[in-house]
Amino acid sequence: MSSVTQVLAFGGVVMLGAMSPGPDFAVVVRRSAISGRLYGMAAALGISIGVFAWVVAAATGVAALLAASAMAFTVVKVVGAAYLLFLGFKAWRAALRKGGGLELEAPDPGKRSAWAAFVEGLLTNALNPKAALFFVALVPQFVSEGASLGDTLTLSVIALALTVLWFLLVANIVGALRKVFARPAVRKAVDGLTGAALIALGVNLAAASRP
Repeated sequence: MSSVTQVLAFGGVVMLGAMSPGPDFAVVVRRSAISGRLYGMAAALGISIGVFAWVVAAATGVAALLAASAMAFTVVKVVGAAYLLFLGFKAWRAALRKGGGLELEAPDPGKRSAWAAFVEGLLTNALNPKAALFFVALVPQFVSEGASLGDTLTLSVIALALTVLWFLLVANIVGALRKVFARPAVRKAVDGLTGAALIALGVNLAAASRP
């Protein structure tokens, strides 16, 4: 992969994938709305590192092994689905909890650190076998078998940079509107809607079959 056209094509597909509604988007929106811009940005960085790892795995053939192995795919699928369901039900529990508005200058209401938000984003992406399948299908079109380390790193850095830019934008937009999200009714709606989205995505992932 050396031409500018190929770089732009790869970047465009990665960007479209990042912008597609999914668990990554739901996690960043909820974390930014409920916990603040810093936490949303931390989750965004975790997601982006997960993308970086999947591109490297796809370029080196590791992700292909996961896609080819029924047992490995099922294990990652089950664990990933369980994690999404856990996040979804946790959001629903927060939506049903009684309480007032957020203190905007207070620490994360869930008493979580930015590191925990980072890990949440990372696990959401790393435990998603659909991400592996996406990059297994995409990466070989731009990097041939036996590609150099430089080509692999180029793809990985492009995917990392574009994913970071998109989700940081989402985190900052939602974070800038946090006064709106601080209202109890709005906060409960965000928890309820993102919780429902994460649960639906978890169920969908659990029902997914290996191509």
